[in-house]
Amino acid sequence: MLETNPNVCVRPAAASDAEALAGIFEQSWRQAYSGIIPHNFLSDTIKRHGKRWWERALAAGGSHLVLEVLGEPAGYASFGKARSQGREEGEIYELYLAPLYQGLGFGEYLFEGCRANLDDRRLRGLVVWVLRDNRGARTFYAHRGGLAMHRRIDLTTGVPLEKLGYVWG
Repeated sequence: MLETNPNVCVRPAAASDAEALAGIFEQSWRQAYSGIIPHNFLSDTIKRHGKRWWERALAAGGSHLVLEVLGEPAGYASFGKARSQGREEGEIYELYLAPLYQGLGFGEYLFEGCRANLDDRRLRGLVVWVLRDNRGARTFYAHRGGLAMHRRIDLTTGVPLEKLGYVWG
């Protein structure tokens, strides 16, 4: 059971979060994917996901949660209906924390916030896709009871990268 913490809040993202989310995206992607994803692809992806991209994404709707620690955005997650065919109906598309907040238990607040929202939508089963070489993410999801049940190769970066699908019943 996740303990409540008066200094931590998980809430729906708002348009005013765009700049903070762009910063979290950049910091977390550089930390997680440097040396895994080709440098040019990583740099281009970060550049595209700036404040204006987030403004458009948040205005378009979708499900984004923001983690606040002491009133400041520290991470975000996006989730919804599973994008791949399988028994899992729900999916967490992204879950990222600014590096300063990683390894301190804050990610669990976002994870559980996504699960609660997916449960409210009556989406049974959950999948999260993780790059095999992202050991931090693999450890995070395994510690939350996820089982690496699916495997696929992603070619979007120009090089083959193995992804593992962590599943919850």
